[in-house]
Amino acid sequence: MQASIQNRIFFGLVVLLATTVLEPLRAIPRMDLNDYPQPIAGQQRWVIQLPGLLAKSPDPVLSTNAVDWRVQLIVGRTIQLDCNQHHLAGQGLRMERLQGSEQRMLYSVAGAVKVMSTRMVCPPDEPMRESFLGLGSKPYLVAYNASFPIVVDVPPGFEVCWRLWKAEITQREATTKLSGSTDTKPLVGLHAEPPVGMTLYVLES
Repeated sequence: MQASIQNRIFFGLVVLLATTVLEPLRAIPRMDLNDYPQPIAGQQRWVIQLPGLLAKSPDPVLSTNAVDWRVQLIVGRTIQLDCNQHHLAGQGLRMERLQGSEQRMLYSVAGAVKVMSTRMVCPPDEPMRESFLGLGSKPYLVAYNASFPIVVDVPPGFEVCWRLWKAEITQREATTKLSGSTDTKPLVGLHAEPPVGMTLYVLES
């Protein structure tokens, strides 16, 4: 009898603990695309649903606050390359805020995207290699917000990847040089170096 009571108490504690621990997982918003317009003809839609909970980083230097995180959107395609230098030429991503919403955005690639390359003559025995070319020379960063999906429309044949950026906790002091003087004056500012890039995830269409 005593053992039975103890078993029931133990089972009750396990259920209570499981409910308490799992509740945040059930609270993660579901992907909802009802408010988004359909992609225009000739465009393929990619959707990223950011996780509401992430494993803590083993690096204590990085911020654990999602406000300090950014998501880098990478649009590109995988092609066969020879010895020449290749890059994608196009207008890059643009952002459109959905009507009646402050936080729902639609990202898209405007216009055509072409593969540009130099015209050197390659050695006949040099093999072709497969590589991913990204569009744009600078990182395209958006705020980390797990409450809404990130919706990106791109031309067919292109892929959308994303990389998580986390800022460091420490703020460093900058210095400003006074005009006409060699003296420097400390100026407290945000960390000017780019946040540390994390793992790159390739989405499936």
